[in-house]
Amino acid sequence: MAVIEVTDLRKTFSVKVQGKHRIRSLFSPETREVTAVKGVSFSVQKGEMLAFIGPNGAGKSTTIKMLTGILYPSDGEATVLGYVPWRDRQILSRRIGSVFGQKSQLWFHLPPRDTFRLLSHIYELDETEYKNRLSRIVEIFELDDLLETPVRKLSLGQRMRCEVAACLLHKPEVLFLDEPTIGLDVVAKRKIRELITLINREEGVTVFLTSHDTGDIESLCKRVMVINHGEVILDTSPQLLRREYLRHKIVGVLLDGNVSDFSFPGVTTLKHKGGGLKLKVDTSISSIDDVYCALREHGSLMDIYIADPSLDEVIEEIYGLNHSIRLERGEHHVSPRFE
Repeated sequence: MAVIEVTDLRKTFSVKVQGKHRIRSLFSPETREVTAVKGVSFSVQKGEMLAFIGPNGAGKSTTIKMLTGILYPSDGEATVLGYVPWRDRQILSRRIGSVFGQKSQLWFHLPPRDTFRLLSHIYELDETEYKNRLSRIVEIFELDDLLETPVRKLSLGQRMRCEVAACLLHKPEVLFLDEPTIGLDVVAKRKIRELITLINREEGVTVFLTSHDTGDIESLCKRVMVINHGEVILDTSPQLLRREYLRHKIVGVLLDGNVSDFSFPGVTTLKHKGGGLKLKVDTSISSIDDVYCALREHGSLMDIYIADPSLDEVIEEIYGLNHSIRLERGEHHVSPRFE
């Protein structure tokens, strides 16, 4: 069952152009139309965890703002849980939750408990329902020691746990997360990811995630949608993303003797010291097995490791490929930074 349906969604902004004559520009500003999102179409199934990724200015946040009813689209259609977001925003807000990593919904000088209480009134939660829900969230997110501490005194990681907890208080069916782990340390990131996974598994919450952190994508999502210049250029899984769009492996070996030189088709030597080599293998030219056999001719293998490229490299490769295609078509569009 699809909980998010998007068809040919578009958003165009009118941007002021600075003219040569400042006084004339002030009273009669010159404008130009810039398209942030153009013709995006996709659907998200119930309980799915989707990563919606792209470079700055690609249209990620603009899309999320339309799906949550904050922005009106210029054209196209979209429904979330059967509602048109910008038309049924008040009703929809009771069934979705959102976390914007750089914008807080917690009252800075008050403890989280006060914000939770305020939200319970905003969402018109029954008192018994509120207490039961708060107790459950406090248990899952381990917030006992944080409830009475003013938000300004919490660490960033603690604050983000409270942010996610706050948006789950009314038991939403869809969770929109825009850079939820931005600025967090490794431990805090892992904790946030574990909590999101737990909520998805136990309550079936659909997660729509945007992030520049590849750890978020790999840890949480089974589906990745790549957007660039306002267009969806790829919709696949993180595993296929690695396998199909960056055909190289990193191979590290330690041989029992010194190797004067090693060359093989499709292989680039990144490091070489004595019997130790670090190689970059283009698997579309030579297989790992062929490289392994060639290395054996230079001595016995004492140790070997094979690593996949990072998802950062994969995404960078996709962006580069998409950019090359656009140049071939004669398109020189530069995306605006609306995010």
